[in-house]
Amino acid sequence: MHLRPEQLAALVAIVDEGSFDAAAHHLSVTPSAVSQRIRALESQVGQVLLLRTTPSRVTEAGAAVLRTARQQQLLERELRAELSATGGAGTAPLPVAVNADSLATWFVRVLAECASWPDVSLRLHVEDQGHSATLLRTGAVLGAVTSEPVAVQGCAVEPLGTMRYVPVAAPELAARWTRGRAVEWAGMPVVRFNAKDDLQQRVLAARGVAASPPTHVVPSSEGFLAAVRAGLGWGVVPEEQLGDDVERGRLVRLPGRDRVDVPLYWQRWRLRSERIDRVTAAVRSAAATLHP
Repeated sequence: MHLRPEQLAALVAIVDEGSFDAAAHHLSVTPSAVSQRIRALESQVGQVLLLRTTPSRVTEAGAAVLRTARQQQLLERELRAELSATGGAGTAPLPVAVNADSLATWFVRVLAECASWPDVSLRLHVEDQGHSATLLRTGAVLGAVTSEPVAVQGCAVEPLGTMRYVPVAAPELAARWTRGRAVEWAGMPVVRFNAKDDLQQRVLAARGVAASPPTHVVPSSEGFLAAVRAGLGWGVVPEEQLGDDVERGRLVRLPGRDRVDVPLYWQRWRLRSERIDRVTAAVRSAAATLHP
């Protein structure tokens, strides 16, 4: 199977830009030329690769071809950089998926390392650790911090460590919903990051609470902690993010199950690439502070 570079470039542009027309503008060709390239690519592969929706989306077969197209682009950029006597081949995008809590804590050390790389432009996709593997399957990212221990097809996986969370609340809120030594979990308001966040539900399930307490949604890692500090509701917060909040009395740890451990893994394209190796080493080093 011979996949022509201009056809693969058209596929990438459509996914990145969202439509055939936008891809044509990005590639400085006509929409008709983009359509012809995609039809030829689908004919070559023998399967439909794109759903003609708004925005355009890849099929399962399209995701595999898209991943190959992005890998080819990365290798071409690295080759140009290697052949350039001055190293002036420009910067290469480095798309990586990371969950918001990691980004607010240990992954900052990866950013500090990337700051010294003049040949890379980091493109972060913030996604829940349980869902970031999807971005690898579609080729949207070349590496991801994920809670999925099984390698995505075409990827290698390695354990990073465990992110530890603890249930906490503002002292006033905890006192208001405590009767004797028991906390009224079914009624005490809770803060949730988003619809994919199930950490608070894990705590409630461990206590046998079936009812749904009043729930606030704050889709920001820093905002989530600020909401818990303000007494909007209790929440499960990364231990590293707490700092000295408990020691200084800004927050109290709630009784019962005292932690939720989430194992994290690094998945990356199984591809011989200096840039992928470099970011992998940075992630591995930064994650050394996680719990084993």
